[in-house]
Amino acid sequence: MMIPFSPPRIDQAVIDEVNAALNSGWITTGPRTKLFEKQITAYCDAKTTIAVSSWTMGMEILLRWWGVGPGDEVIIPAYTYCASANVVLHTGATPIMVDINSDDFNMSVAEVAAKITHRTKVIMPVDIGGFPCDYQKLFAIIEDKKSLFNPNSIQQEKLGRILIAADAAHSFGAYYESKRVGSIADVTVFSFHAVKNLTTAEGGAITFKLPDVFDHEEIYKTFNIKILHGQSKDALAKTQKGAWRYDVLEPGFKCNMTDIQAAIGLVELNRYQENLNRRKEIFKSYDSVFANFDWAETPKYQTAHKISSFHLYQLRINGCTEAQRDAIIQEIFEHEVAVNVHFQPLPLLSAYKKLGYKMDQYPNAFANYATEISLPVYYDLSDKDVQTVIKAVCSSVKKILEK
Repeated sequence: MMIPFSPPRIDQAVIDEVNAALNSGWITTGPRTKLFEKQITAYCDAKTTIAVSSWTMGMEILLRWWGVGPGDEVIIPAYTYCASANVVLHTGATPIMVDINSDDFNMSVAEVAAKITHRTKVIMPVDIGGFPCDYQKLFAIIEDKKSLFNPNSIQQEKLGRILIAADAAHSFGAYYESKRVGSIADVTVFSFHAVKNLTTAEGGAITFKLPDVFDHEEIYKTFNIKILHGQSKDALAKTQKGAWRYDVLEPGFKCNMTDIQAAIGLVELNRYQENLNRRKEIFKSYDSVFANFDWAETPKYQTAHKISSFHLYQLRINGCTEAQRDAIIQEIFEHEVAVNVHFQPLPLLSAYKKLGYKMDQYPNAFANYATEISLPVYYDLSDKDVQTVIKAVCSSVKKILEK
């Protein structure tokens, strides 16, 4: 049987908690969702958290709340999943893409500095693979460029500088300068999609840690309204005696998390450290072999300042072409091992080509992509399976590169 790439951990503990939610009579946003939000806030050391139906809707609503719209610019890396750009385009703003570092997959701070203009409202660093970006340097840059900032909303005027809104879809549980992701950027958006370290099947969360000039309790109330069509009350509040009447305060969205999803998340969060520990063991097992080969460029996942969430083991094959990389992947599949590529840089994709983005402007992004193979990493991957993956990769690289 093929070793899968990233199956969710669905065991009896998860099944029991989901069944408990189903049997409780409350399956949409309710007590489990509210508890999940509080536990995320505590885990990340954030000021408040709002659970949503996906990373995508969480980030889009955040951008709209921040006042991002036509004429504005949001800086993102060219090397990311399409959602990072799509949400910017949905608001009418322009994604300004920057290249990544040559030695990891994170956005180049120098390129960010060069791309900031008076139209820049948000920088969206993406923690690819779970390895945090250089947040301290990004904050230093926006402070240095503060004179360029041109606010056009109440929130923007209150902050008085560019917002750092982290795309932490991969990095729940990662550390930067001894702080957990979720408490580093002004706002952080997580994904709990089925393939993520912590899953709720689909879903996400927004954590806030804005300066104290912002009222985070008020922000939480505001976002609860925005994610439920602008209603003044959610379904749980309307169950109180005589509390049926509600108002619609704005034409909002429908992207609340359900208690069924939160039930999965509560189990996942309770045992998250053992998940991280196992993933780190797998990373080290891969490193112990691949580090011995000249053709292997192993990923960064721990430094003096950063600790990854060990979401993706992004192996790069030195000296190979994109076509050879593809052939290696095909060969690995012949060994009954599933692997992946994270990601195709945005300018390679038709939607962004049509908008005028050109791949040759992001050489590091293409070079890293063309040689990258993501290997299986998940809690239930056995030591025997890890060795099978290693053998499949080594055999496949040897076969293709020696042709």
